[in-house]
Amino acid sequence: MSAEPERAQGELPADEGAFRFPSALTVLAVVTLAVWALAFVVPSGSYRRTADGAPEQGTYHRTEAGLSFADRLKDLFLAPVNGLYGVQDTRTGAVSPDATGELYGSAGVFLFVLAVGAFITVVFATGALDRGIGRLAHRLRGRGALLVAGVMTVFSLLGTVEGFAEETLGFYGLVVPLMLALGYDRMTAAGTILLGSGAGVLCSTVNPFATGVASSAADISIGDGIVLRGAMWIVFTSVTIAFVVRYARRVRAVPGRSLSGWRPGDRERAERAGTEEPPQLTPRHRVVLAATSLAFGALVYSVIPWSSVLTGRADAAPYRFELGWSFPELAALFFVASIVVGFLARMGERGFTDTLVRGAADFVSPALVIMLARGVTVLMNNAQITDTVLHSVEGAVSGTPAALFGIMVYVVNLPLAFLIPSTSGHATLAMPILAPLADFAGVSRALAVTAWTAASGWMNLWVPTTAVIMGGLSLARVGYDRYIRFVWPLLAILAVLVCGFVAVGAWVE
Repeated sequence: MSAEPERAQGELPADEGAFRFPSALTVLAVVTLAVWALAFVVPSGSYRRTADGAPEQGTYHRTEAGLSFADRLKDLFLAPVNGLYGVQDTRTGAVSPDATGELYGSAGVFLFVLAVGAFITVVFATGALDRGIGRLAHRLRGRGALLVAGVMTVFSLLGTVEGFAEETLGFYGLVVPLMLALGYDRMTAAGTILLGSGAGVLCSTVNPFATGVASSAADISIGDGIVLRGAMWIVFTSVTIAFVVRYARRVRAVPGRSLSGWRPGDRERAERAGTEEPPQLTPRHRVVLAATSLAFGALVYSVIPWSSVLTGRADAAPYRFELGWSFPELAALFFVASIVVGFLARMGERGFTDTLVRGAADFVSPALVIMLARGVTVLMNNAQITDTVLHSVEGAVSGTPAALFGIMVYVVNLPLAFLIPSTSGHATLAMPILAPLADFAGVSRALAVTAWTAASGWMNLWVPTTAVIMGGLSLARVGYDRYIRFVWPLLAILAVLVCGFVAVGAWVE
């Protein structure tokens, strides 16, 4: 049997005849139609609200939405528009583009996603991040375990602060040959990349596409709950690194124990690639990396509620040095950071603007997912069935120990994460329901966000509905069935750890 033909880095194999799970946009379009249809049979109802808009437990009562068929049809027609810039009427609570009141749509988050996408694209266009990781991998090539741990730590850090996932597809051409040259197999390379970034996303501290969107939908700061998520990130990243390193050492000692097997020419090509030294970091690259670190450092600093973190009191008065930024300021931060990086890299006016626009365009898809998901909540709001859904599960939540509630949030969101692999779309759809449930259970909304983030991140370590998993395995030339055999023990360990962390987090609140 001849070896498979070589493919260019980043090129995925054609598989036109295979079944492909619908995209998040298609799934949300179906969900929109389903929710619109269900609104005809689900009774309307509402809770009494506190001054800050939170529902009061035990106050649910039936109401009359007063919507004609034409009104409902108009709501369906305008659902995406309302999902972006719909305004909630302060008197009736209905959402429409021309109402007077507070913004209900996701315009703020929408722009924030585009700003972060533009910034990330500009940084990658400089070549600084690619070369920096390449230099790290080459420097540690003689110390295999340290190389695996170093690369996974970098990927995990990027995952927890900015959702580094699809961007990893560009690194297989570098990491696979290096791992093979060290005597490891292709599964080690795939695990290093997929599980490294995945562990960070699972414990997203300030990841704007997961924690940021979920916090916005839950009406809390992105910094709320960051201490718990930070502790989870340290533990989960350490456990994941230990898991991959243990497997890598076992394969190097006994090559026959490889779960991915060995392809013809693996060793020869790897040995040649492993001796090629990547180009040195230029002073310009170093400055760009420093500016990138400062940008994400500013993100973390600006959203942390320092007074609450340092005093342990949720109602502590903010310190003077706290910024308390939200999505408008963060969007501006990343637009400005993009300009700074473009200037430092000397990209030129045309090169910078083209890259900025291309970066924003590349992230329109997740932004549209957020918009569509928010449109679903608008349909539920205008039909007045959101509180009915809350009431249907209020009995199950009432009297539930706080620790058990966090675990329930984690478990309930696992199937949703399978159907909607987009973290931003999943968050926008689920959190308007989960956040008030947290109020009923007597736990913080931040804990619900953390449990949701863990569920979404855990599923995205293995589900075949994500391009990151299937595309990465294809580039590493590792079978999906073999990857599942490799990763399932780690998935079990991480699931137990998640439940333990959210239980302890609820207990210490």
